[in-house]
Amino acid sequence: MSDNPDESVRYQVKDAIATIELNRPARRNALNRDAYARLEDAFRRAAADPEAICIILTGADPAFCSGDDVDEILSSAAKTVKEAFGVVRHQPTPAALAALECDKPVIAAVNGPAVGWGMELALYADIRIASERAKFAELFIKRGLICDLGGFYRLPAIVGYAKAAELLFTGDVIDALEAKAIGLVSEVVPHGSLLERTRVLATRIAGNPPLALRYMKEGLRRATYGDPRDIGNWATDTLYRLMQTEDHREGVASFIEKRLPVFRGR
Repeated sequence: MSDNPDESVRYQVKDAIATIELNRPARRNALNRDAYARLEDAFRRAAADPEAICIILTGADPAFCSGDDVDEILSSAAKTVKEAFGVVRHQPTPAALAALECDKPVIAAVNGPAVGWGMELALYADIRIASERAKFAELFIKRGLICDLGGFYRLPAIVGYAKAAELLFTGDVIDALEAKAIGLVSEVVPHGSLLERTRVLATRIAGNPPLALRYMKEGLRRATYGDPRDIGNWATDTLYRLMQTEDHREGVASFIEKRLPVFRGR
Protein backbone atom coordinates (compact mmCIF):
# COMPACT_ATOMS: atom_id res chain seq x y z
CA MET A 1 0.00 0.00 0.00
CA SER A 2 1.41 3.42 0.93
CA ASP A 3 5.03 3.99 1.92
CA ASN A 4 4.00 4.40 5.57
CA PRO A 5 2.35 1.21 6.93
CA ASP A 6 1.46 3.02 10.17
CA GLU A 7 -0.98 5.43 8.48
CA SER A 8 -4.58 5.06 9.62
CA VAL A 9 -5.69 5.21 5.97
CA ARG A 10 -3.40 3.88 3.24
CA TYR A 11 -3.45 4.88 -0.43
CA GLN A 12 -1.91 3.16 -3.45
CA VAL A 13 -2.40 3.27 -7.22
CA LYS A 14 -1.54 0.31 -9.43
CA ASP A 15 -2.72 -0.48 -12.96
CA ALA A 16 -5.18 2.46 -12.98
CA ILE A 17 -6.82 1.28 -9.74
CA ALA A 18 -6.53 3.32 -6.56
CA THR A 19 -6.89 1.35 -3.34
CA ILE A 20 -7.98 3.14 -0.16
CA GLU A 21 -7.54 0.92 2.89
CA LEU A 22 -8.56 1.70 6.46
CA ASN A 23 -5.56 0.60 8.49
CA ARG A 24 -6.38 0.42 12.20
CA PRO A 25 -6.87 -3.36 12.51
CA ALA A 26 -6.30 -3.43 16.28
CA ARG A 27 -9.32 -1.08 16.61
CA ARG A 28 -11.28 -2.93 13.89
CA ASN A 29 -10.67 0.12 11.70
CA ALA A 30 -12.72 2.39 13.93
CA LEU A 31 -12.47 6.01 12.85
CA ASN A 32 -10.86 8.66 15.02
CA ARG A 33 -9.98 12.26 14.16
CA ASP A 34 -6.89 11.29 12.19
CA ALA A 35 -8.63 8.54 10.25
CA TYR A 36 -11.57 10.77 9.28
CA ALA A 37 -9.18 13.44 8.00
CA ARG A 38 -7.04 10.93 6.12
CA LEU A 39 -10.11 9.26 4.61
CA GLU A 40 -11.30 12.60 3.27
CA ASP A 41 -7.82 13.32 1.91
CA ALA A 42 -7.64 9.89 0.25
CA PHE A 43 -10.88 10.40 -1.65
CA ARG A 44 -9.86 13.92 -2.71
CA ARG A 45 -6.49 12.54 -3.81
CA ALA A 46 -8.05 9.69 -5.80
CA ALA A 47 -10.47 12.06 -7.51
CA ALA A 48 -7.61 14.30 -8.61
CA ASP A 49 -5.14 11.51 -9.46
CA PRO A 50 -4.79 11.15 -13.26
CA GLU A 51 -3.41 7.64 -12.78
CA ALA A 52 -6.53 6.43 -10.96
CA ILE A 53 -9.55 5.46 -13.06
CA CYS A 54 -11.38 3.18 -10.58
CA ILE A 55 -11.20 3.05 -6.77
CA ILE A 56 -11.31 0.11 -4.35
CA LEU A 57 -12.27 0.88 -0.76
CA THR A 58 -11.52 -1.75 1.90
CA GLY A 59 -10.27 -2.34 5.44
CA ALA A 60 -7.35 -4.20 6.97
CA ASP A 61 -8.60 -7.50 8.40
CA PRO A 62 -10.47 -8.41 10.53
CA ALA A 63 -13.01 -5.63 9.83
CA PHE A 64 -14.11 -3.23 7.13
CA CYS A 65 -14.96 -0.46 9.62
CA SER A 66 -16.53 -0.60 13.07
CA GLY A 67 -17.64 3.03 13.01
CA ASP A 68 -16.47 5.78 15.36
CA ASP A 69 -13.70 5.00 17.83
CA VAL A 70 -15.86 5.78 20.85
CA ASP A 71 -13.21 4.88 23.44
CA GLU A 72 -10.59 7.16 21.90
CA ILE A 73 -13.03 10.03 21.38
CA LEU A 74 -14.05 9.91 25.03
CA SER A 75 -10.55 9.47 26.43
CA SER A 76 -8.76 12.08 24.33
CA ALA A 77 -11.28 14.76 23.36
CA ALA A 78 -13.10 15.53 26.59
CA LYS A 79 -14.23 14.24 29.97
CA THR A 80 -17.93 13.94 29.22
CA VAL A 81 -19.90 12.29 26.47
CA LYS A 82 -21.61 15.57 25.58
CA GLU A 83 -18.31 17.47 25.31
CA ALA A 84 -16.53 14.67 23.46
CA PHE A 85 -19.14 14.21 20.77
CA GLY A 86 -19.68 17.94 20.53
CA VAL A 87 -16.02 18.26 19.53
CA VAL A 88 -16.29 15.72 16.70
CA ARG A 89 -19.86 16.32 15.53
CA HIS A 90 -18.74 17.88 12.23
CA GLN A 91 -16.18 15.21 11.35
CA PRO A 92 -18.21 12.65 9.36
CA THR A 93 -19.72 15.07 6.86
CA PRO A 94 -16.49 16.21 5.10
CA ALA A 95 -15.36 12.61 4.67
CA ALA A 96 -18.84 11.61 3.49
CA LEU A 97 -18.99 14.43 0.96
CA ALA A 98 -15.49 13.60 -0.30
CA ALA A 99 -16.64 10.04 -0.99
CA LEU A 100 -20.00 11.06 -2.46
CA GLU A 101 -18.51 13.78 -4.66
CA CYS A 102 -15.74 11.56 -6.03
CA ASP A 103 -16.50 11.32 -9.75
CA LYS A 104 -14.73 7.99 -10.30
CA PRO A 105 -16.29 4.55 -9.82
CA VAL A 106 -15.85 3.24 -6.27
CA ILE A 107 -16.10 -0.44 -5.31
CA ALA A 108 -16.23 -1.38 -1.62
CA ALA A 109 -14.56 -4.70 -0.82
CA VAL A 110 -16.32 -5.36 2.48
CA ASN A 111 -14.01 -7.81 4.23
CA GLY A 112 -15.69 -7.90 7.65
CA PRO A 113 -18.09 -5.98 9.89
CA ALA A 114 -19.28 -2.65 8.45
CA VAL A 115 -21.32 -1.12 11.25
CA GLY A 116 -22.37 2.37 12.27
CA TRP A 117 -20.40 4.83 10.20
CA GLY A 118 -18.64 1.81 8.67
CA MET A 119 -21.90 0.84 6.99
CA GLU A 120 -22.38 4.46 5.95
CA LEU A 121 -18.95 4.32 4.32
CA ALA A 122 -19.83 1.13 2.42
CA LEU A 123 -22.99 2.84 1.16
CA TYR A 124 -20.93 5.67 -0.36
CA ALA A 125 -19.44 3.18 -2.84
CA ASP A 126 -21.12 2.57 -6.19
CA ILE A 127 -20.74 -1.21 -5.92
CA ARG A 128 -20.27 -3.45 -2.87
CA ILE A 129 -18.72 -6.92 -2.93
CA ALA A 130 -18.78 -8.75 0.39
CA SER A 131 -16.65 -11.39 2.01
CA GLU A 132 -18.57 -14.22 3.60
CA ARG A 133 -17.40 -12.69 6.91
CA ALA A 134 -19.06 -9.32 6.28
CA LYS A 135 -21.80 -8.00 8.54
CA PHE A 136 -23.78 -4.78 8.24
CA ALA A 137 -25.67 -2.64 10.75
CA GLU A 138 -26.91 0.93 11.09
CA LEU A 139 -26.38 1.01 14.86
CA PHE A 140 -27.14 4.71 15.39
CA ILE A 141 -30.61 4.24 16.84
CA LYS A 142 -29.12 2.15 19.64
CA ARG A 143 -26.95 5.10 20.64
CA GLY A 144 -29.85 7.56 20.60
CA LEU A 145 -28.68 9.07 17.30
CA ILE A 146 -29.58 9.20 13.62
CA CYS A 147 -27.52 7.97 10.69
CA ASP A 148 -25.42 10.13 8.39
CA LEU A 149 -25.78 10.66 4.64
CA GLY A 150 -25.45 6.98 3.71
CA GLY A 151 -28.54 5.84 5.56
CA PHE A 152 -30.76 8.72 4.43
CA TYR A 153 -29.33 9.55 1.03
CA ARG A 154 -28.41 6.13 -0.38
CA LEU A 155 -29.82 3.20 1.60
CA PRO A 156 -33.50 3.63 0.57
CA ALA A 157 -32.52 3.82 -3.11
CA ILE A 158 -30.43 0.67 -2.78
CA VAL A 159 -32.70 -1.63 -0.74
CA GLY A 160 -36.08 0.16 -0.91
CA TYR A 161 -37.80 2.40 1.63
CA ALA A 162 -39.35 -0.32 3.79
CA LYS A 163 -36.17 -2.36 4.20
CA ALA A 164 -34.14 0.79 4.83
CA ALA A 165 -36.66 1.80 7.50
CA GLU A 166 -36.38 -1.62 9.12
CA LEU A 167 -32.59 -1.46 9.25
CA LEU A 168 -32.54 2.13 10.51
CA PHE A 169 -35.34 1.75 13.07
CA THR A 170 -34.05 -1.52 14.58
CA GLY A 171 -30.28 -1.21 14.27
CA ASP A 172 -30.25 -4.95 13.53
CA VAL A 173 -27.10 -6.67 12.30
CA ILE A 174 -27.41 -8.62 9.04
CA ASP A 175 -24.91 -11.03 7.51
CA ALA A 176 -23.48 -11.07 4.00
CA LEU A 177 -26.07 -13.47 2.60
CA GLU A 178 -28.98 -11.33 3.78
CA ALA A 179 -27.20 -8.26 2.43
CA LYS A 180 -27.01 -10.00 -0.95
CA ALA A 181 -30.69 -11.00 -0.78
CA ILE A 182 -31.84 -7.39 -0.23
CA GLY A 183 -29.51 -5.95 -2.86
CA LEU A 184 -27.15 -4.22 -0.45
CA VAL A 185 -24.20 -6.07 -1.98
CA SER A 186 -23.79 -7.36 -5.51
CA GLU A 187 -21.89 -10.50 -4.66
CA VAL A 188 -20.67 -12.61 -1.72
CA VAL A 189 -17.34 -14.37 -2.19
CA PRO A 190 -14.98 -16.47 -0.05
CA HIS A 191 -12.94 -14.24 2.23
CA GLY A 192 -9.61 -15.19 0.71
CA SER A 193 -10.65 -14.23 -2.81
CA LEU A 194 -12.40 -10.92 -1.99
CA LEU A 195 -9.68 -8.52 -3.11
CA GLU A 196 -8.84 -10.60 -6.17
CA ARG A 197 -12.50 -10.66 -7.26
CA THR A 198 -12.86 -6.95 -6.59
CA ARG A 199 -9.71 -6.15 -8.56
CA VAL A 200 -11.01 -8.19 -11.53
CA LEU A 201 -14.15 -6.05 -11.65
CA ALA A 202 -12.17 -2.84 -11.09
CA THR A 203 -9.86 -3.77 -13.96
CA ARG A 204 -12.82 -4.29 -16.29
CA ILE A 205 -14.18 -0.88 -15.32
CA ALA A 206 -10.80 0.86 -15.55
CA GLY A 207 -10.36 -0.40 -19.11
CA ASN A 208 -13.09 1.97 -20.28
CA PRO A 209 -12.65 5.63 -21.35
CA PRO A 210 -12.03 7.66 -18.16
CA LEU A 211 -14.01 10.73 -19.19
CA ALA A 212 -17.03 8.68 -20.25
CA LEU A 213 -16.87 6.79 -16.96
CA ARG A 214 -17.02 10.05 -15.01
CA TYR A 215 -20.05 11.25 -16.93
CA MET A 216 -21.69 7.83 -16.61
CA LYS A 217 -21.31 8.02 -12.83
CA GLU A 218 -22.59 11.59 -12.74
CA GLY A 219 -25.65 10.67 -14.81
CA LEU A 220 -26.39 7.67 -12.61
CA ARG A 221 -26.06 9.77 -9.48
CA ARG A 222 -28.28 12.57 -10.86
CA ALA A 223 -30.97 10.07 -11.87
CA THR A 224 -30.96 8.19 -8.55
CA TYR A 225 -30.21 10.55 -5.66
CA GLY A 226 -31.00 14.07 -4.49
CA ASP A 227 -28.66 16.77 -3.25
CA PRO A 228 -26.52 15.33 -0.43
CA ARG A 229 -25.59 18.72 1.05
CA ASP A 230 -29.14 19.62 2.11
CA ILE A 231 -29.60 16.23 3.77
CA GLY A 232 -26.13 16.42 5.30
CA ASN A 233 -26.73 19.82 6.86
CA TRP A 234 -30.01 18.66 8.39
CA ALA A 235 -28.39 15.44 9.67
CA THR A 236 -25.47 17.31 11.24
CA ASP A 237 -27.77 19.75 13.06
CA THR A 238 -30.02 16.93 14.25
CA LEU A 239 -27.07 14.82 15.43
CA TYR A 240 -25.81 17.72 17.50
CA ARG A 241 -29.19 18.07 19.21
CA LEU A 242 -29.41 14.32 19.88
CA MET A 243 -25.88 14.21 21.26
CA GLN A 244 -27.08 16.44 24.09
CA THR A 245 -29.85 14.06 25.19
CA GLU A 246 -29.85 11.69 28.16
CA ASP A 247 -30.74 8.81 25.85
CA HIS A 248 -27.60 9.35 23.80
CA ARG A 249 -25.41 9.44 26.90
CA GLU A 250 -27.09 6.26 28.11
CA GLY A 251 -26.60 4.57 24.74
CA VAL A 252 -22.87 5.31 24.75
CA ALA A 253 -22.42 4.47 28.43
CA SER A 254 -24.21 1.12 28.07
CA PHE A 255 -22.01 0.27 25.08
CA ILE A 256 -18.81 1.04 26.98
CA GLU A 257 -20.06 -0.76 30.11
CA LYS A 258 -21.34 -3.71 28.05
CA ARG A 259 -24.87 -3.67 29.48
CA LEU A 260 -28.40 -3.20 28.22
CA PRO A 261 -29.43 0.47 27.94
CA VAL A 262 -32.40 2.05 29.70
CA PHE A 263 -33.84 4.83 27.53
CA ARG A 264 -36.14 7.48 28.98
CA GLY A 265 -37.12 9.58 25.97
CA ARG A 266 -35.24 12.67 26.99
